[in-house]
Amino acid sequence: MSVKLLPFDMVSLLDSDEAISEYLSQVLDDGDSDELLRALGYIAKAKGMAMIAKESGLGRESLYKALSPGSQPRFDTILKVIKALGVKLHVEPV
Repeated sequence: MSVKLLPFDMVSLLDSDEAISEYLSQVLDDGDSDELLRALGYIAKAKGMAMIAKESGLGRESLYKALSPGSQPRFDTILKVIKALGVKLHVEPV
């Protein structure tokens, strides 16, 4: 008997501001820049890529490219995306 597994869809789990906040906090805690870009991409898809592109002032293609793992977007691009997502970064001493 074979079992068919469904593909994991992170975007479907990001259905509330609390879920997005918790997910992004965990990713930031891990400190992996590629994972941060991937997470911002998932969140942008969950909120609507077209809306995030419009709010950030970036084209959709540019947004997809900037948020793909391995890319090296400028810091101001990341700040625009974070603002468009409706979240803010929080810093505290370790």
